[in-house]
Amino acid sequence: MAGDVSLRQNARHGVDRAGRDADVFALDESRVLRRYRHEGRSTCLESRLMTHLAANGYPVPKVYEVTDTDMVLERLTGPTMLEALAQRPWQVRSLGRALGRLHHRLHALSAPAWLPKRFGTAGNDRVLHLDLHPGNVVLTAHGPVVIDWSNARAGDPAADVAMTIVTVGSADVPGVVARLGRGLLLRAVQGSCGTDPASRLQQALNIKLADPNLTATEAAWLRNRAAVSAGP
Repeated sequence: MAGDVSLRQNARHGVDRAGRDADVFALDESRVLRRYRHEGRSTCLESRLMTHLAANGYPVPKVYEVTDTDMVLERLTGPTMLEALAQRPWQVRSLGRALGRLHHRLHALSAPAWLPKRFGTAGNDRVLHLDLHPGNVVLTAHGPVVIDWSNARAGDPAADVAMTIVTVGSADVPGVVARLGRGLLLRAVQGSCGTDPASRLQQALNIKLADPNLTATEAAWLRNRAAVSAGP
């Protein structure tokens, strides 16, 4: 595609951010190029959902251009929530509440009929991000913006919150202080998200345990939490 060639020629500033499945290249002061590393990973659904969410007032980057594997998006200025937690750990509760409110705002939106289902309900499916953790929230001067919508689906909000809990809870972070902060963060998320994740927690734990990239520490936390959840 001609547009695809143009995008590849213009991405000359090096990798701005490396994610699990994609790299982000700075194009200029206002745009970045998000490129999937693997063939067959389409951007069509992700870009369509981001455009839909923006039209409904949810904070996502603006989509400028799309090809099969690339998206040109608004360039966001500010630290991720994860970086802010490292720099200002005393703000852990307020940042956790902000993350919970992002869940609450998202789950207020009915899922469009074209969004594939996961963790489906009996007819009240909502938009789920399914990877909504501090590393996927950028704190801009205009407020937090949620990035990386590649896993998004329609379904039960409890599953979205449960996936955040197991992702953040199992993260292999060094030091007692960091682990205590993680607990404070998750309690703040659950206190402000408006959703009880208990009904989907075991399912989320099982999904996370199947991840082949887990460290031994992450797997141990997940197994311990799964044993507690399955207990009497």
